[in-house]
Amino acid sequence: MVVLFHIMFSMYILQSSNSGRYYIGHSDEISRRLTEHNLGMAKYTRREKPWKVVYVENFATRSAAMKRELEIKRKKSRTYIEGLIKAGERPDTTES
Repeated sequence: MVVLFHIMFSMYILQSSNSGRYYIGHSDEISRRLTEHNLGMAKYTRREKPWKVVYVENFATRSAAMKRELEIKRKKSRTYIEGLIKAGERPDTTES
C-alpha cells in the first residue's frame, strides 16, 4: 500500500499587535511558524512581537508560495497589503 502525503504551503501575512507593522513569509506549517515568530526565534520579527496571522494564501508547492511572497514584498505597499486583508482569505490555489 502506497500512502501519499500532500503538504500544503502557505504564504502568510502577520501583523504586530504592538506596532501594527506587517511581515510577509511562507511556511508549510503556519502555527509552528507563528510560535517561532512570537518566541523571538525569527530575526526580523523578534522586536515587534506579539504577532497575529491576518492573511493566508495556500499553494501546492513551496516555490509557488515563495513566488507569491516575493510578489507582495516587491510592491512595498501597505495599501496593497491592507487591501488583501480587507478582501479576506483567498481560496486555496493549485498553482505549481
